[in-house]
Amino acid sequence: MYGCSRIKRLWSVWLSGALLLLTMLEATAAEPKRVLLLHSFGRDFAPFSDFAVRFRDELFKQSPDPIDLYESSLMSARFREPTEEGPFVEYLRTLFAERKVDLIVAFAAPAAQFIQRYRPQLFPTTPMLITAVDERRFPNNDGLTANDTIVALKVENSRYFDNIRRLLPETTTIAVVIGDSPLERYWVGEMRREFQQFTGLHFEWLNTLSFNAILKRVAALPPHSAIFYPLLAIDAAGVPHEQERALASVYAAANAPMFSIIDNNFGRGVVGGPMISTQELGRRGAEVAVRILGGVPAASIKTPPLGLGTPLYDGRELRRWNISEARLPPGSIVQFREPSVWQEYRWEIAAAAATLLMLVAIVALLLVERHRRRKAELQSRSRLLEVMHLNRTAAAGALSASISHELNQSLGAIMSNAEAAELLLSATHPDLGQVQEILADIRHADQHAADVIQNLRKLLKRQSVIEAHEFDLNDVIAGSLPILLPEAQNRGVALRTDCSRRALPVLADRTHLQQVILNLAMNGMDAMMGSASQVRTVTIQTALNEGHEVEVAVADSGTGIPAEIMKNIFETFYTTKPQGTGLGLSIARTIVEIYGGKIWAENRAEGGAVFRFTMPLATAQVI
Repeated sequence: MYGCSRIKRLWSVWLSGALLLLTMLEATAAEPKRVLLLHSFGRDFAPFSDFAVRFRDELFKQSPDPIDLYESSLMSARFREPTEEGPFVEYLRTLFAERKVDLIVAFAAPAAQFIQRYRPQLFPTTPMLITAVDERRFPNNDGLTANDTIVALKVENSRYFDNIRRLLPETTTIAVVIGDSPLERYWVGEMRREFQQFTGLHFEWLNTLSFNAILKRVAALPPHSAIFYPLLAIDAAGVPHEQERALASVYAAANAPMFSIIDNNFGRGVVGGPMISTQELGRRGAEVAVRILGGVPAASIKTPPLGLGTPLYDGRELRRWNISEARLPPGSIVQFREPSVWQEYRWEIAAAAATLLMLVAIVALLLVERHRRRKAELQSRSRLLEVMHLNRTAAAGALSASISHELNQSLGAIMSNAEAAELLLSATHPDLGQVQEILADIRHADQHAADVIQNLRKLLKRQSVIEAHEFDLNDVIAGSLPILLPEAQNRGVALRTDCSRRALPVLADRTHLQQVILNLAMNGMDAMMGSASQVRTVTIQTALNEGHEVEVAVADSGTGIPAEIMKNIFETFYTTKPQGTGLGLSIARTIVEIYGGKIWAENRAEGGAVFRFTMPLATAQVI
């Protein structure tokens, strides 16, 4: 009996431990993996953006765990000269101070080198995956730590030029269309060294030209020329260029066939050849990322570099430049073939069907592109609404003490009046007139508290879409005063309004414009923190300008805006306040511009600053 009891106790302990372990494993499995994608130029700079899109798709597809994805862009890689990176380092440090990052994915060399420079301050132990970078940037994995691994490219420029000479053996001149950012200057140096082996070819390097000058040059190339288009991110004038539009412009101006080494340009005017697959690089990178997130040490993962794939050619360009398919390497794939003249006339119906199918395919591609663009716009709009909501929430938090005081005053007045009413009603002959006055005071105090709460609820309401309605802008300012007045009284600020007596109808979202008013008024109050209390004044004015637009001015009596920061005050994350986020004025500008207005700031002659914004009238006004 004793043995059976002991076995039962041991079994019970074991079962409890197993259940506890399963619970812990389930909780751990539910925790998402936090991944930071760091771009070198920005999310929309090809070909890196195409690599990133493929990587994101594959990561979500392959990962067994939920992924919490963050994306940020270095931006300074766009500049031709080194820039101060301290603010961006501080931004990342602040953003992830309380958020553990499980994996960093650096797209291109500038992003990888940035993380390596600042890893001790930012992510000392976080593993990093480097991708969309040529293997020669990290030869034999030099410079990589135990927390790093690389999924590299093998950019074989010399092999690609063999493809050009095979297709166009009479070529004597090759114009290299490339920009002038630090990364592009690196590749100019590499290509100059590699191309020394090609005798009998004259290379024209267009990296020292502005984009307009590049277009003029490719339009006037001599006979027997070809154009090599590796990358055009920043031209010699320092202007950034989105790859798809830049390539389309070069293609429209060029008088010679174009070639590119990355397949994201295929189908957009390049002839083709052996190219690097963005899809395959994204798949490989995601596969490595999943292994690292699963606990495999980064340095232990070795991935061979991705080289040029099966030659792929655009039949339209082959036909346009009179390049025979007999010259193509064995195993080549030709897409976008057009029916020959013989096929077109011998099989009229078949040719018509093929043309129709081609048109359907083009329309389908356009519809897909339109759907993707619309989806991207909706995602961008959703993120904007979320940031605007967070800004309103932060503003409400800043005003919470004043709002609480205002509500307490109303509740105190209700309590005092209720006690007075009880005393009057307990008398032998109560004065009903006084009781009615007390009840009126109670109702007024209750209505005041309800108005404060209602305005606050409207301010904090989360929105999923932007809905524009017609309303009087003066009403928005009147609705903002109950929120601003308690804070103004608490800070010793005189809050004044000078609104137009005429209705000022605008077409917008009422809450968004109230957010602009609150941001500008709170900014004015902050600007007067160091001023004497007797001169602290914020004035909100509205006026009708020339019968077609409304102007709102929010002025303060502070010290004004220094000239050196005037041009930056509306930039995102720019702030001069110790505890500021740099979002208030940026969001105000975004809201005003969404509804067709404009916003600016200036200093007043009598002292202080004034922020003005205009909005178009919703209906025509007769003066």
